[in-house]
Amino acid sequence: MKRIKKILVIDDDLDIQKLVSVRLTSSGYSVITAADGKTGLEKARSEGPDLILLDVMLPDIDGYKVCTELKNDDDLKKIPIVMLTSLSQLGDIKSGIGSGANAYVAKPFRPEDLLETIKNIIG
Repeated sequence: MKRIKKILVIDDDLDIQKLVSVRLTSSGYSVITAADGKTGLEKARSEGPDLILLDVMLPDIDGYKVCTELKNDDDLKKIPIVMLTSLSQLGDIKSGIGSGANAYVAKPFRPEDLLETIKNIIG
């Protein structure tokens, strides 16, 4: 039997959390959410997600620092990270990829494009 892939969504915008969660769940993924970086790091450690969707502008620790911390953790560094953020300038994208993100999706986004990105990374 095929294992359901688990995705952690770290975003302080509850509307985005809900929209993404509904789309991912209806596409067969299991979803965990966190509204700030600290909680996101804790849930990444406790839940072991298959992929993390990570906003940059979070209320406590910014997404670049969260990404760097995850990629510097031997137990978590293999988890793919997709930055999902309204910061879409070239410098922002370079910062995201430079901090270890596997992909960068700018808000506003089309849910189909986000799902395609996720499928390309984890199937």
